[in-house]
Amino acid sequence: MTEATSATPAPDALAGVLADAPFVRLVATDDGDALAAAGLLARALRATGTPFQARVDPDPVPDDVDDGVAVTVGVDRGPHALDGGGQPASAAAFAVARALGVEPDPVVALAGVVAAGSIPGADGSGDALDAAERAGRVERRPGVALPVSGGNADGDETDGADAAPSRAEALAASTLASTRYSGDPEAARDALAPLGLPADPDADDRRRFASLVAVDAVDGDDASDRAASAVERALRPYATDGPFETVGGYADVLDALAREAPGTGISLALASDPDASLRTAALDAWRRHGLAAHRALDAATVGRYDGCVVARVDASPTVLPTVARLVRDFRSPEPVAVALDESAGRLAAAATAGGGRAAGDAVAGGGRAAGDAAADPIGLGDACRTAAGEVGGRGWGTPQRGGIAVEPDASDTGDPDITAALAALREAI
Repeated sequence: MTEATSATPAPDALAGVLADAPFVRLVATDDGDALAAAGLLARALRATGTPFQARVDPDPVPDDVDDGVAVTVGVDRGPHALDGGGQPASAAAFAVARALGVEPDPVVALAGVVAAGSIPGADGSGDALDAAERAGRVERRPGVALPVSGGNADGDETDGADAAPSRAEALAASTLASTRYSGDPEAARDALAPLGLPADPDADDRRRFASLVAVDAVDGDDASDRAASAVERALRPYATDGPFETVGGYADVLDALAREAPGTGISLALASDPDASLRTAALDAWRRHGLAAHRALDAATVGRYDGCVVARVDASPTVLPTVARLVRDFRSPEPVAVALDESAGRLAAAATAGGGRAAGDAVAGGGRAAGDAAADPIGLGDACRTAAGEVGGRGWGTPQRGGIAVEPDASDTGDPDITAALAALREAI
């Protein structure tokens, strides 16, 4: 089955379907944008009294619903889908919720927009940004988009695994940037120490912090030309009154939860006022995920091929998609990046928005930046399905993200033949 089997309906059309549904089942792709979109739709359904169920799946298939409606979120599949139609799914969900007569949470929508690789106000999110600004819920300021302020001193250790991360720990775990200290809280503390940032930094302090991250993201020997535009998503964030310090930090948490702890992610997206335990659980999962992704990338063997860069890693399946995105945004001069775990028989792939082969294509996190090629998307999910089919594996994905899993071949060595799947994928793209 391909990733494009239905036309994404206009907000009014989908709202009409949802308004008449006795029950709605939402199934979202495993990314922060789709998770935020599912949360917005679920909150709207709850406000209108419509029973619903929501879950996250790397390869959403619309479930059969007796006397109800199934909606896929984040991918255009099935009779009722919300994939954004070229814009973040969360921006489209914001419009659908309004069409249902509900005023959706604009901060959640904006977090989804950032998770999609866009910026607040762009790609159909102007209404959400306007609503957030009119309500006084966001404010643009200098600094770095982290989910916590790091109120304790940067030299202090956190008190226990579930304590809120310090500024240095949050910087090391953030997947909105890739620097020499990403994945290493102690190295992040050393990098921050000369700045002497106080617990409550002023605008000048935040500018110095942002300058450090901006320079370090592009200064490494492995940094690609694309890194300069990718890191912009982490700079000059929107501070918010939401459950996390900034919209970008909220986005980073949602993206990690969609893969690392989807149940917690659904709970967070549904909660209009998350309690302390939910926020702590979300931050803990985000921190583990981010540190693991950066450490896997640091230990990777990276090779460049025509059209793609491949990072061979030893990582959990939940971390592979984040590693692929980090490679694409900060390490890859090619439009496609692959994170490959040969021992597990799995790979994850991420493509730029344009999908062209120009080495200078720019990307901002999840894919839209001024320098992106204007060509049609590469159809990475379909490419993964095609490649997986050639080696007897399973493939999935969206136009810009994909994955392949290959089971061990008991008749031969017992090792998963994921390298054959990689070769087939390189041919397919």
